[in-house]
Amino acid sequence: MELRSVESIVSALNQAGVRYIIVGGLAVNAHGFVRMTRDVDLVVELNEDNILRGLQALFSIGYQMAIPASPADFANADIRQQWRRERNMIVLKLWSDSHQRTPIDIFVYEPFDFGAEWNKLAHLELAEGLTAPIVSLESLLRMKREAARPQDLVDIQELTRLP
Repeated sequence: MELRSVESIVSALNQAGVRYIIVGGLAVNAHGFVRMTRDVDLVVELNEDNILRGLQALFSIGYQMAIPASPADFANADIRQQWRRERNMIVLKLWSDSHQRTPIDIFVYEPFDFGAEWNKLAHLELAEGLTAPIVSLESLLRMKREAARPQDLVDIQELTRLP
């Protein structure tokens, strides 16, 4: 993962007025347990206009979808449900030749009440005048418990050990 790429992602989404929240490894780092992470995990508020603005913003900096689908497909709740049901899809993967070391995973569902979480965000300053919305520690821990992969269990242990 490269900082310049994370800054490009956050800047593009912020400029487009997209409602999104960073989760996953970057959120773990923002909450105080610094570890390596390979991708940027995002929860985007799943309404059609917000999704389309978000994907357009990411496409404008060189990202593209890793599956043969359109932004309109991802914006369609029925199609996202079908992907979850038939493909066990949890995230939509995006990649970029310009940002090869920084893939993006966008959740195909909202793993928490987006509006409630939006009101209790943490913020991470990436550069002067550039802040990223970060999931609250409480919600991050809940997501990690639900996923329960080995790295998630380590993250929980380390995050709950912090002062």
